[in-house]
Formats: sequence, C-alpha cells, structure tokens
Amino acid sequence: MFKTAGGKYVAPQIIENKFMESTLIAQIMVIGEGKRFPAALIVPAFEELKKWAGKNGISGSTKEDLIKDPKVIEKYQHVLDKTNESFGHWEQVKKFVLLPNEWTIDGGELTPKLSLKRKVILERTKELIDHIYSDEHDQKPREQHP
Repeated sequence: MFKTAGGKYVAPQIIENKFMESTLIAQIMVIGEGKRFPAALIVPAFEELKKWAGKNGISGSTKEDLIKDPKVIEKYQHVLDKTNESFGHWEQVKKFVLLPNEWTIDGGELTPKLSLKRKVILERTKELIDHIYSDEHDQKPREQHP
C-alpha cells in the first residue's frame, strides 16, 4: 500500500493482479508513492505481443523495437484504459513504460516465491520513473517519434 501526493491510498497488488488478466502483460509493477498519480512498469508477454504484432503488420525484430512501436504503445494504452475502468480515479494508472526484459530471480528483481523486489526494481528503473513523473501535468504516455 502506498500514499499518493494527494493523500489517497493505493493498493498496487490489487491493480497489478487486474492488469495481469491481459494476455499481453507478463509482469507489472504499479508505482506512485508520494507522486500525483499511479504509473506502471510493464513487461510485455512477448510471445503474445509478437503474435499480435504479426497480425497488425508490425515487424519489430527485437523486443526493444517492438516496445517503441507507436502501434504497440497504443495497444497497451487501450489495455490500460480498459483495465482502469475497474478502479477509482485516484487508483487509475495514468502513465506506463514498457520494459524489454523480464524480471527474474537470478537478476535479483524477484524473490524465490516470485514476488517483486520493489526496492530493487525502483532503483534499477529510477531514470525511467523520473521521466514518467518529469512532466506530471501531461498524464498521457509519451510516444516516441523519430
């Protein structure tokens, strides 16, 4: 449980479990302690994402290419919008970042029981998190344009 800058309490595990119902999400961590809104770090389910991408004419050869594709970002925004309908406004994930690599026990991001090591993940993704919250009045995810 964490508290946003607006004083609202958010239970990230409940939100994460709801997002995990999507076949396109392998792992997710909801963040937002002391921030104006919740955000999410998302590791796509790359096998499913590649199938979806193939059907939609997207030919990203690497995971990094796929997660930067505007159509892919739009698809995850759609998943986000649909899932957010289940939550109160203060609990809704406003921004997200897609990550190219899964969190693992060997990598130090998961416990042996496969729970997220939140502090480790927060430390390793600090730059991305800073970027999410760097322009807090803009609550839509930034698409990368060439």
